[in-house]
Amino acid sequence: MNILVTNDDGINAQGLWTLARALQDLGAVTVVAPDRDQSGIGAALTLQAVVRTRDVDPPPVKGIRAIAVEGTPADCVILAAETLVSGPIDLVVSGINQGSNLGLDILVSGTVGAALQGYFRMVPSIAISVASLTNVQFDAAARTARAMAQTLLNSTSGNGFPTPLLLNVNLPNVAPDCIKQVDITRLGPRQFLENVERGTNGRATHYWIKHNKNINPAVAEGTDIWALRNNHISITPLNGLFGADESASEFQALADAVASELGIG
Repeated sequence: MNILVTNDDGINAQGLWTLARALQDLGAVTVVAPDRDQSGIGAALTLQAVVRTRDVDPPPVKGIRAIAVEGTPADCVILAAETLVSGPIDLVVSGINQGSNLGLDILVSGTVGAALQGYFRMVPSIAISVASLTNVQFDAAARTARAMAQTLLNSTSGNGFPTPLLLNVNLPNVAPDCIKQVDITRLGPRQFLENVERGTNGRATHYWIKHNKNINPAVAEGTDIWALRNNHISITPLNGLFGADESASEFQALADAVASELGIG
């Protein structure tokens, strides 16, 4: 089995290598990730310039081939699928992202943008994030990704899961024993808008766009945002919205696998 691991936080991100290590014994893991932080770039492609790559040697995790890309997360998956990985890719996992990707904010997420390229190529694809930018606890997310990957890799086309498959997964930033349950959810509203900070340098004026204006929307039970606010893991199918039936029984197998891995009754 060929597993592609990528992210938008960059090739040196702790979450990326925690994820790669968790998946290593499930198949041949290849890491192809941006050479720098590409957060907030969504599904952007590099079409007006060449894209350069370099092998990471030695890689942070022994036995895993790692390639850094001067491009976007979406570029990474395209290059991996079309030329960098030998043989077909069986699973794409993007993350583990520092910071949540919830509600309609996923439309600017590089983590989700990378997974989307796997989905376009009929490869089961998972984007996974933890809801914190500091002191991130990756253990539960790594175990969640492993349980989901094992369930998907053990399944066959027509044995429960739709094809193609695109899943957005978010975890609260807590230890595994603090997670209450695993929910199959739908997207909530957008949580953040952008602030603009103005500055001057001599006669020149510059602006810094920051994705940090919390609009604190009302959220309904059953959404990804509600799940995280209640210390639940959120698994949101994005097929066809992308809009798969989030209540479909086949997705419950994934939730059950994660709950079993984390010992949630």
